[in-house]
Amino acid sequence: MPQVVTANHLLEGDVIYLTTDRTWTRHLTEAAPVTGDDADALLAFAEAQAGSVVGAYLAEVELVDGKPAPTHFREAFRTRGPSNYFHGKQAESADV
Repeated sequence: MPQVVTANHLLEGDVIYLTTDRTWTRHLTEAAPVTGDDADALLAFAEAQAGSVVGAYLAEVELVDGKPAPTHFREAFRTRGPSNYFHGKQAESADV
């Protein structure tokens, strides 16, 4: 099963994902789906960025129309942004 590397931005707290060019995005659909050794290497890259990200881990995804989509409730919940009030990703799109 493919996975993506996810973490939280250290200063802003936003959920972020690593892309194929090893930059961070706030959108799961832009994340790099990886497997096996590629997943381990991408996670190691993320963990080495302790000055800008926190809590990096691999999350399983499924590919829907070639783009990563969450397979677990926790990851689906994280894509919606903070749950304490209506702002950020929640304000941008009510259908997420």
